[in-house]
This record gives sequence, structure tokens and C-alpha cells, in this order.
Amino acid sequence: VPKRKYGRTKERLSVIGFGGMVVKNVTPKEAANFVAEAVDRGVNYFDVAPFYGNAQERLGPALKPYRQDCFLACKTLERDAAGATKELKESLRLLKTDHFDLYQLHALTDVEEVEECFGPGGAMEAILKAKEQGKIRYIGFSAHSEEAAHAAMDRFDFDSILFPLSFPSWIKGKFGPSVYKRAKEAGMGILALKAMAHRPWPEGKGHRWKKTF
Repeated sequence: VPKRKYGRTKERLSVIGFGGMVVKNVTPKEAANFVAEAVDRGVNYFDVAPFYGNAQERLGPALKPYRQDCFLACKTLERDAAGATKELKESLRLLKTDHFDLYQLHALTDVEEVEECFGPGGAMEAILKAKEQGKIRYIGFSAHSEEAAHAAMDRFDFDSILFPLSFPSWIKGKFGPSVYKRAKEAGMGILALKAMAHRPWPEGKGHRWKKTF
């Protein structure tokens, strides 16, 4: 799997990441096999979140043998400092690591949420404190609206953004170009979610996967 530079850093991440949902509700042995195969194929970017069921519990032991060579990203949906601190601590425990390479404010949907995260007692207080303590290396965010993405970038110089980027939304919906342009000009790492597949499903051959949303 090819690797590309992560934003302004010296990190080089696989162009395809391992989503934690893959190991949700599988056996520990299956999780270990999935992770081992991904690493063997050159994947070094692993992403998970507390709200992916038992994915953290499964990914932690499976990733432990390769942890020093992998880039581990986690997220929080908490918007206040107390909640974010508690969630981060539990994620570190379940994932059997002493730090995250990337920690993200996840799924920002509107300006009000952004303001809550950056206000007094907001989640960013906890994230910045964790970085000072060495528990986080890089700070990012994900958003599902351009308005929220721009509002977040107005308030902080993030290391990366996780954002829906695909040909249909870009070309037909004009959704994404302004966010991509701004992030690129700032030198941020740009992580794409909901990207288009390699090709359309053949006529009558569609398939619904159980772990996509």
C-alpha cells in the first residue's frame, strides 16, 4: 500500500486506513488476523472511536505487537472537558497504549458545536492538556458540514481534517472544494472519508455491507 506525507509532519501514512469498525463484534483471534494482514500489506494508519461498539477492546490487543510502527488515531464525541478527559483515558486503556498519534474532535455538525468545544470548559481544553502531557501527538477534527469545518479551522491550527471527499459530492453537490482548498493551503493533513469506490457495482450485483454507515 503506497504512503503519503501527513500534513506538515514527517509522518508517512498508508493511503488506505484500517477502520476500527472492521473488528467490531469479531473474536480476538479474528481481530488479530485482520490487523496482521493489514500490516503485512503495508497499512500503518489505524482509526477507531469509543462509539464503535467493542472495536477498541478488540483492536488494542491485536495492534499491540505492531504499535510502535503504526499511526493510531482516535476520536471523541464529547464536547466538554470532563467528558473528553474521561473518554480519552478509557480509550488509552482499552487500546493498550500510552498515547494517540492523532486525537480528533469528531463529527462536528454545526457552528454551535464548535463553539461549545472551544468555549470555557470545552473539549479542546482536555485535548490540549493531554497533548502537553504527551498523551496526544497531533490534533485533528472531523466534520460533516462545510460550515462546521470552516468554523473549526477559524479557531485552531489543526494538524489534520477528516472530511467526506468523493467525486459525486464534489462535482454534483459542490460539497468539499472550499474545505479542501483551505486545508491544503494551511498545510493540514487531509484524511478522506466516504470516498467513492473503485467502480460502480455491476448491474444487479449490488451488496450491502454490515459495517458501513
